[in-house]
Amino acid sequence: MKLIVVGGGIAGLAAAHRAVEYARARGRPLTLTLLEAAPRLGGTIQTERQDGFVVECGPDSFLSEKPWALALCRRLGVEGRLVGTNDRMRRSFVVFGGRLHPLPDGFQLLAPTRFGPFLRSRLFSWQGKLRMGLDLLLPRGGEPDESLGAFVRRRLGREALERVAQPMVAGIYTADPDELSLAATMPRFLELERKDRSIILSMWRAARRAPAAGGESSGARWSLFVTFADGMEECIQILAARLPQESIRLKERVIEVTRHGARWRVVTAAGSALSADAVILAPEAHQVARMLRYLDPALAHLLTEIPYASSATVTFAHRRADIGHPLDGFGFVVPQVEGRPIIACTFSSVKYPGRAPAGHELLRVFMGGAMNEAVLDRPDGELVEIARAQLAELLDVRGEALFVRLSRYPRAMPQYQVGHLSRVEAIEQCLRHHSGLALVGGAYRGVGISDCVRFGEEAAVRLIDAAAPAGDYESSGS
Repeated sequence: MKLIVVGGGIAGLAAAHRAVEYARARGRPLTLTLLEAAPRLGGTIQTERQDGFVVECGPDSFLSEKPWALALCRRLGVEGRLVGTNDRMRRSFVVFGGRLHPLPDGFQLLAPTRFGPFLRSRLFSWQGKLRMGLDLLLPRGGEPDESLGAFVRRRLGREALERVAQPMVAGIYTADPDELSLAATMPRFLELERKDRSIILSMWRAARRAPAAGGESSGARWSLFVTFADGMEECIQILAARLPQESIRLKERVIEVTRHGARWRVVTAAGSALSADAVILAPEAHQVARMLRYLDPALAHLLTEIPYASSATVTFAHRRADIGHPLDGFGFVVPQVEGRPIIACTFSSVKYPGRAPAGHELLRVFMGGAMNEAVLDRPDGELVEIARAQLAELLDVRGEALFVRLSRYPRAMPQYQVGHLSRVEAIEQCLRHHSGLALVGGAYRGVGISDCVRFGEEAAVRLIDAAAPAGDYESSGS
């Protein structure tokens, strides 16, 4: 079987690795080609090192509660390279009224699970706290595909949305909560409402059950967020090293994918044409749409309807003595109603060990996103100065940074707007007419690293199984 994987980000690499692994376990011959348009693998995952600092230009971790990335690390034999967060500092701040306020202990994304810290918090007014408490009495309701903003307003009120839900969602999805599909991004909250009616009551019950269940969880030894000791690009390097080196072709931008008889034809910008039995496409949906525009115009149109947001990060390396704030948490988020040009900041050297040498700190500022994309029109120098001024005001950062790193991500974050799941189902329906073709990545059913690993691996297994000779369905043992 000849398989072409287009895209060398985490989804494409996971698909390529699983294809090699699975074909070998089944004793199936496989010829793999991995095409990546950039001069490096990894996509948005990129780690830089300087003077003892470990700087993440893209994602800094993955979720351990979604098991697929952790399972991949175990199969690779590199679980010992993973590190968790510094749980002694496990809290976050919200900017309100020009100051950093700690998110109340036990507050889980949308709602409180501990009432004492919530009632004592100055982040919410008493009217806001009472309105959130009405969730305990309100009936079930809402639309099948409701926006997250509408859901939070309906259940918990305006303050819960503006001061916590919106900035938290901006930090995760760089999205507008009034456009974001709750069913596509956080279906758990819909399930909680259907099951227990009250979100607060349901989460309170779950929090009480968690200690008893935690010891039985396969991921119990890990914190919620996990990374690699030398940065997330370590994962990319390990995966790439496990692939046949002759299969990896960098600086190969694919411009067209079509059917040529019983086989697939993949054309690159350099003019080469490759033939394959199966193709996995892992780039952003708008890029895939251009590749498939002649094969299936309807499918290409559906792909172009998935919107994307742009963002940027600015990372500052400082001496600890230059920062007045105690940095006693993982970072802060900035509500849109505060009118600031940044959306969040991670205290990278506090969150994870080994990110800065002793006596130094690493601060990472996030900008842009669906609700503040206009700021990205400014040149690099202005973005750095904007981020610097915000840190000076909010964290009392003084003096010059030892170095600064700016990273831009144009149209890199898919927006799961209301109706997203229906659109994905329509895309999947179109794909049923194209045997041997699979689309993977963050555009469809999960933006996280673990989701990308899952669907990349599933696509590889599915295509290899579909190409198996009749009766060749023995267990792979994997």
